[in-house]
Amino acid sequence: MFEHKKGRIALPPANAQKTQTCCHFCIVGCGYHVYKWPAEQEGGLAPNQNALGLDFRKQVPPLQVTMTQTMTNVIQDDDGSYQRIMILPDKDCKVNSGLSSTRGGQMASIMYSPQTPVGSKRVKYPRVLAGDEWRDTSWEEAMALYSHLTKLVLDDAGPDQLMFNLFDHGGAGGGFENTWGTGKLIFTGLGTKMVRQHNRPAYNSECHATRDMGIYELNNSYEDAQMADCIFTVGANAYETQTNYFLNHWLPGLTGQSVDRKREVYDDGETIQPTRIILIDPRRALTVALLEEAIDNENILFLDIEPGTDTALFNGLLTYVVDQGWQDDEFIKEYTTGFEDAVKANRMSLDETSRITGISKDKIIQAAEWAYKPKESGHLPRTMHGYEKGIIWGNDNYRIQSALVDLVLATHNVGRRGTGVVRMGGHQEGYCRPPFPGGRPAPYVDQEILQGNGQMLTSWACNSFQTTLNAEQYRNEVLRRSAIVKQALRKVRGAGPEEKAKVIHKAVKEDGGLFVTVIDLYATKFAEAAHMVLPAAHTGEMNLTSMNGERRLRLSEKFMDPPGTAKPDCLIAADMANALRKLYEAEGNTDMAKRFEGFDWKTEEDAYNDGFRRAGQPEAPIIHSQGGATGHLATYDRLRAAGNNGVQLPIKEYKNSELIGTEMMYTDNKFDTDDGKAHFLPAPWNGFPEMVDDQRKKYRFWINNGRTNQIWQSAYHDQHVEFRRGRYPMSPLEINPEDAKDLGIESGDLLELFNDYGATTAVAYLEPDIKQGQVFMMAMYFNSVMGDLVTPWTDRNHIPYYKGAWADIRRIGQIDDYADKVSFKRRRYV
Repeated sequence: MFEHKKGRIALPPANAQKTQTCCHFCIVGCGYHVYKWPAEQEGGLAPNQNALGLDFRKQVPPLQVTMTQTMTNVIQDDDGSYQRIMILPDKDCKVNSGLSSTRGGQMASIMYSPQTPVGSKRVKYPRVLAGDEWRDTSWEEAMALYSHLTKLVLDDAGPDQLMFNLFDHGGAGGGFENTWGTGKLIFTGLGTKMVRQHNRPAYNSECHATRDMGIYELNNSYEDAQMADCIFTVGANAYETQTNYFLNHWLPGLTGQSVDRKREVYDDGETIQPTRIILIDPRRALTVALLEEAIDNENILFLDIEPGTDTALFNGLLTYVVDQGWQDDEFIKEYTTGFEDAVKANRMSLDETSRITGISKDKIIQAAEWAYKPKESGHLPRTMHGYEKGIIWGNDNYRIQSALVDLVLATHNVGRRGTGVVRMGGHQEGYCRPPFPGGRPAPYVDQEILQGNGQMLTSWACNSFQTTLNAEQYRNEVLRRSAIVKQALRKVRGAGPEEKAKVIHKAVKEDGGLFVTVIDLYATKFAEAAHMVLPAAHTGEMNLTSMNGERRLRLSEKFMDPPGTAKPDCLIAADMANALRKLYEAEGNTDMAKRFEGFDWKTEEDAYNDGFRRAGQPEAPIIHSQGGATGHLATYDRLRAAGNNGVQLPIKEYKNSELIGTEMMYTDNKFDTDDGKAHFLPAPWNGFPEMVDDQRKKYRFWINNGRTNQIWQSAYHDQHVEFRRGRYPMSPLEINPEDAKDLGIESGDLLELFNDYGATTAVAYLEPDIKQGQVFMMAMYFNSVMGDLVTPWTDRNHIPYYKGAWADIRRIGQIDDYADKVSFKRRRYV
């Protein structure tokens, strides 16, 4: 009845409801406005007849508004009414200035609607497996079963038999509300330390080293990219993965549009020069290809490094810089410790650096001069260092980051405008939890599961069947142990939750079974092992706060009802806690009942106030430093008033009805260590881990992995969107034409990749920019699980070496639809 008419978009009427939201995909968090109005109504063409205030009776000027059909949808609220929504980019948002990425531009189309494929896949009600079939049930029944079983395990075997695969992000279904709610339940209530986090097999940070050195990983503003003399980017394909950060903040500096802003910021007499960029990546990614078309090639330096040798490059640069005397001696002496030890441990000649990294000495010297050689005025260059999964998932996460930050500290490229050493980021951040009850390193939970430990496993907004290392072995063991519980459930008929919990408890305690609960938007790949699936809500269906890559805290407002009885994660956690409290109260165990108090939340705002706004309460360093003691100032009402620009954490004060934030951290040279000084860390090059090196020597191809612009993360929405799944029915595998010829492979061929740890499939895309002996595929695609090829090796903090995978490739054949209906046109600019 209310379907879209092809080629036509209904305008929001002048009285349409207008709310604010942020794109909930990548870390950039572009600002958008949401318009909502009854589906049978429509705005007029005159500016006073539509909520956009634009005159559509004549040609609208270029870029006045960005509007496509994917930015609209028809939804149905709980009262049965049909409503139209339109989600348009906010031109006043400092993050994106009205730009829309291919991901954010489809937000409306992936909001729940009963008449769309995405909507049909959403989980609407709690589901419980009855042995041989799934049955929808009530929250009361589901919580009774979950709490009775949890109590049996907790009382009998203790908290460490309760295991969790847990999200840690902002945006989407994350946010400060939901991380606090789950953390309070799991750490304060249950007390378990058996928690694996997001894409990692333990509860940890992807940036332990930089934090140990006193520098949290989000320490500048996006504007600093415009003010930099040089952008030094490593393992970060910014155009595809942080699109509007790249377009709205990198390109202005690289194309000379930010000269006046530099003059405002730079010291008196400091040389103003064009921004240059150094890109370090084993492949000529789309970011490189685009820049070669968009800016003067004299300002681009591409270093096509050998896989896994980043530490050697950073150490070679540090050695060269110190030998030239380009370090900031005054800053080092006054505000840092450990410089001499780090320089001694990291020392590496240009010849050795070149041999290991495959980068010529001339290019290494050129990079050093661009990034660190004093300018004509004598001032040190302002170089912004951006890094992402290329080193975060690289060869020894802790050592790589130590080497990079050693180089940054030596040249004082943190705490000055136009500088920074920052992760580019994946999702937005929303971490806010009580203290983790374990030590460091946290337990390697995947290995605990493989060794038969754990009786309950809850996968919460986290799909490790697709996103973990050694994924095939992990998946097979979880499925095997899950099947034991499924067999036990087949023998239970007519039992209530308490009796059923006893049957399950026997299966997990005596027979080695594993009870699996999935809490998510969809019945994910992990749900193949589940016995219970609980429906969650996400952005737009709840009020949600998170911060982007420049620590910009915003409120994304609720504008629609979630499907069925789905609810925010924080309120699901509250239901679990309250159910457990009642069970312990009933048996008179007041000590245990007290651990589950304080969950009397009615809304997600209650959870936010209980967590983020409780000044100094959260343990997470990123909140200590970036929420600070003034986090209580950021109420929902104040964030709503701040709009899509929000406030950059940490908040300094609330003054004249405005939240005052922090543009750049460490400008006072006070770092986040006990002594307030930044700490150099020795990080000598030590080659490859033996386990990984065995695969490197045995198999022909290095399997590089990452994201493509059109598909987000594990494709949790995109796999249900016909346009996107049709574009990529399986992960594309970019392979050099000469390698393809040798193996008899053409674009469109179905391939198998295999090594000692597993096998996966992909579709061949011949790409001359890929070096021979290397390939590239999506990191976490739903039917091409690259993690099946990744070894179990991790660094000292259990961060995986996801980039450390080598495998052989064989041609399977062709699927006609893939070969005939999918475009294999090159994605590079040529």
